[in-house]
Amino acid sequence: MSTELTELDAIGTKVVEMVGGRADAVVTVTSRRQGLTRFANSFIHQNVGDEHVSVDLRVTAGGRSAGASTTGVDDAALRRLVGSALDAAAVQPVDDDWPGLAPPSPLLVDGALDFDPATAAAGPGARADVVDNFVAAGGGAETAGFCETAATDAVLVNSAGQRVASSATSAAIDGIVRSRRADGVGSTYSSRLADLDGAACGAAAASTALTVGEPVDLAPGRYEVVLSPRCVAYMLDFFTIYGFNARAVQEGRSFASVGEVQLDSLLSLWDDATDPRHVGLGFDAEGTPKRRLDLVESGKVVGLAHDRRTAAKDGVASTGHAVPGGAAIGAVATNLFLAGGRATPVEDMVRSVRRGLLVKDFWYTRVLDPRTLVVTGLTRNGVFLIEDGAVGPPVANLRFTQSPVAAFGPGQVLGVGDDAVLAPGGLHTAWHHAPSLHLAAWNFTGGASG
Repeated sequence: MSTELTELDAIGTKVVEMVGGRADAVVTVTSRRQGLTRFANSFIHQNVGDEHVSVDLRVTAGGRSAGASTTGVDDAALRRLVGSALDAAAVQPVDDDWPGLAPPSPLLVDGALDFDPATAAAGPGARADVVDNFVAAGGGAETAGFCETAATDAVLVNSAGQRVASSATSAAIDGIVRSRRADGVGSTYSSRLADLDGAACGAAAASTALTVGEPVDLAPGRYEVVLSPRCVAYMLDFFTIYGFNARAVQEGRSFASVGEVQLDSLLSLWDDATDPRHVGLGFDAEGTPKRRLDLVESGKVVGLAHDRRTAAKDGVASTGHAVPGGAAIGAVATNLFLAGGRATPVEDMVRSVRRGLLVKDFWYTRVLDPRTLVVTGLTRNGVFLIEDGAVGPPVANLRFTQSPVAAFGPGQVLGVGDDAVLAPGGLHTAWHHAPSLHLAAWNFTGGASG
């Protein structure tokens, strides 16, 4: 265990000892160091940094539970934390579904799998170099965006004897190149700053923004589409929060039905925080070690994400997907991978489209009906008309109203791209590893204004 983790472990152990036999306790002590460099109008206008330690305590006494947090780590602050949590628990109703504490269980992966020392130590200069390369690749057009680095060390200790520690780093460059005709986006997300190629991201964004031709208006309707990894990752957030969440299934709020073929046979979906291509800690909010969880195999739903509460109701083991506030929202898989079939070059998928759209990005996505997973949102940063297999002029931004369950359903996926990358989800709860998808239809319901 590193020096940092050892110090955090000592804090967690002290809090559990302070609670003593008055309650069951789980303590998470987290140290986070974050640096953010923002740029607009093609120059850096802000650089901020944050470093703090937080202590989160949840206690349960007589079936009554409550939590409290502090950023103070001296004895007086920790005693106040314990007192606040115990006082709050005393006035809570009895929770008949409280599943108890996670038992002692080791991590299934090296706790430092996603930790890169160079990224943890990165300063403003290192991020500025990435930004400079992005701006330079913009071809003189206006650029904007951010470069971020972060390092997290966390220890969880509970009064049942569970003790786990994990560290992770993350890095991202995400920016746009803007011209009079269009905007283009380029990004890379990783656990390592060294993986961020600002020049490549800037060039990708410029290739969209500096396209030739005036944007055309397109009538609403159902169009064949090729969606970028960013668009697909946006949709995966809705799948994991509203779909493959065992609490949503137990309450009848989810489309997911284990054992049924609900997606196209080309698609398989799983969650795996132990995969080095992803970013994150090795345990969940309850202290259960994370492991691979298969959710969909060749279109068939085979699993759900459980925390200890939903697992107890179904008579199964937790899958390690508890999140803060999970008693209300359920378990959420935050390290998704989507793949399947024979990976196809995006250019080949485009060439097979007679008339449709190439969509680079979504935003303002919101769920309208959790049960059927109907989602609405807007396109941005590049939409192009495809005719007879050739990418044509840019298209003015469109609003869509579509269930990704239906769009990814049996017979609807015409191709899976070979360009899978880590991309941010639409609700910004996680990053997901996703490829481009060629879909038979996507429902566009109007222009950007409605």
